[in-house]
Amino acid sequence: MEFVLIGAGQRGMIYSQYAHGKGHAITAVAEKDAVKREIARKELDIPAERCFADAADLLAQPKLGDAAIIATMDRDHFGQAIPAMEKGYHLLLEKPISPVPEEVLAIEEKARETERLVVVCHVLRYSPFFREIKKQLDSGAVGRIVTVQHNENIGNFHIAHSFVRGNWRRSDTASPLIMQKSCHDLDLLVWLVGSGCRQVASFGGLAYFKAENAPQGAAMRCADCPLRDTCRFSAYKAYLPVMGNWPATVLTENQTEEGLREAIRTGPYGRCVFHCDNNVCDHQATVLEFDNGVTATFNLSGFTNRIARTLKIMGEDGELRANEYTNEIEIIRFAANGVDRCESRVIHPELTASGHGGGDAGIVEDFLALLEGRQAEAASDIRYSVESHMMACAAEEARLTGTVVRIADFRRRHGGTRP
Repeated sequence: MEFVLIGAGQRGMIYSQYAHGKGHAITAVAEKDAVKREIARKELDIPAERCFADAADLLAQPKLGDAAIIATMDRDHFGQAIPAMEKGYHLLLEKPISPVPEEVLAIEEKARETERLVVVCHVLRYSPFFREIKKQLDSGAVGRIVTVQHNENIGNFHIAHSFVRGNWRRSDTASPLIMQKSCHDLDLLVWLVGSGCRQVASFGGLAYFKAENAPQGAAMRCADCPLRDTCRFSAYKAYLPVMGNWPATVLTENQTEEGLREAIRTGPYGRCVFHCDNNVCDHQATVLEFDNGVTATFNLSGFTNRIARTLKIMGEDGELRANEYTNEIEIIRFAANGVDRCESRVIHPELTASGHGGGDAGIVEDFLALLEGRQAEAASDIRYSVESHMMACAAEEARLTGTVVRIADFRRRHGGTRP
């Protein structure tokens, strides 16, 4: 198969490198950053004349492949996905589809109209960990699901990196936190409970990463700060010890101490976390009711040390507890009383080197199987992924207005109905 790559950042390169390593050609790239564009050209063997600074220039060419990998910033997706489908490309589309509900629904409609395959990169559906949870639930391991507790533990240094200093710090230029970070989790809930969502309420805000919480004497940048050796958010502490690995690799392609120190001195990741222009939540609690009667609480928080999801799924006959960090899934069957020992077992799913617990490789394999006719549909086909995006948009509306939002009403107000 042949692919074009639109957006040669971290996510786009992961998908492209996997496909390229499997013998598939990346025939063209569009990337505004000249350094990233050149790296993509070299690593993916792309002809120099097919390297573009603007996606519009690539899409103006005759069709150059079977599919497009679109991994640009959130608000760029709509303007690239629609013309790509019209040109004849199937899409592997990084999440979120778009932070604008009308655009999400329009991309879904264009896929239907043009009969294009559009697979949204909800990669967690493809990881062995979450696939094992789904398998256990579908087998009746805990009986019919009644209620769910789901936690997205973002991690303190991660939220500071990505959502305070980083690209996704502002809802007006990227997405609200619940959309950008957690449409993954809302998608998992839809998939695991096997139902669309009926209504949602949500609460949260920006509690900590703002100027009023800056330590006395803190400077605007770590390079100028007298607290740089003691503050846990010092960019020197965050990035120098992990040189060559994420998240240091986001700062600069020059992964040397000199390169990182220069990026900290001059770039956005060297700013004080209390003096950035961020406005997205650093914590948010959401309550959901699904069409099949299942209820769920979803809590996302930047105030955790570890970066991992934890779940407790409570059914009529037992409960399932899952910890992504320890790679443990515990199935507990209810006892008849408080004296008898309950039946329980622990499962450790297969571990893989691929990112997102194997999900990054899994979704590309799924997409390739679709394109080659070896598979009928994808687990994260846009028809399924739209639901989580409506939930995320509705949750943000609920948070801002202090109301309970019905998903069907929300869809209709934004020009769509559930198929």
